[in-house]
Amino acid sequence: MAIYAVKTTASQERTVADMIMNREENAIHAALAPDSLTSYVMVEAEDFSVFERILDEIPHARGVVEGESSIMEVEHFLSPKPDVEGIAEGDIVELIAGPFKGEKAQVQRIDEGKDQVTVELYEATVPIPVTVRGDQIRVLDSEDR
Repeated sequence: MAIYAVKTTASQERTVADMIMNREENAIHAALAPDSLTSYVMVEAEDFSVFERILDEIPHARGVVEGESSIMEVEHFLSPKPDVEGIAEGDIVELIAGPFKGEKAQVQRIDEGKDQVTVELYEATVPIPVTVRGDQIRVLDSEDR
């Protein structure tokens, strides 16, 4: 079984992947549109000729990249990356969601298992630790830089 990369129109990756899977073709087993891969959809198919015929009928599919990929090359797209990756204790962050949206804070503790970060707000009169999800903060300044 081979994995093919399909070139798509920008921001139409999920649409193309859904259209490919909605065709219910036996030769096509899976379609993957990872957020980190712009303008491409990875498709697992048995027969290239059947796959190529289907692509002619799908809007926003621009063509197939020559060659085949293996599962090893797309494996890193299959496991989710934790939101707290790249955040370290002592980093200066901005809260981008929740009741403290727009506030700046310093990271005190990171819980990778729960994907949560405990921060201490800068403008608070009394330093109170606030625990937020990892996707609710944006790193402004890191001590590693």
